[in-house]
Amino acid sequence: QVQLVESGGRLVQAGASLRLSCEFSGRTIISYAVGWFRQAPGKAREFVGGISRSGTTIHYGDSVQGRFTISRENAKNTVYLQMPTLKPEDTAVYYCAGRDLGVLALNTVPVVDSAYNYWGQGTQVTVSS
Repeated sequence: QVQLVESGGRLVQAGASLRLSCEFSGRTIISYAVGWFRQAPGKAREFVGGISRSGTTIHYGDSVQGRFTISRENAKNTVYLQMPTLKPEDTAVYYCAGRDLGVLALNTVPVVDSAYNYWGQGTQVTVSS
């Protein structure tokens, strides 16, 4: 059974940086596209970004485009979300999600949460002003 575990979230001041990790266990990550989502209190879950199986295709949500960076390290079964210069509006629970895709979809990045079939438990990021 596939399990995803996020880590790295914590309380920081505006302008600080964080790197979140999403570690897969149970199966190798190479068959999965991985997405990051976030949900702030009272708001809908939002697509932050995602990376394809191949790692060559990455999509970002409009609110983080140009700020956040997603990468994957298959040897460590881990995907990262680098978040520099954080803002209070980045405060949310951050989730990673995996979607197992075949070889014909090596460069596919699902951007809707319903396309993912495995989810982590989330990690809280709080940015104080």
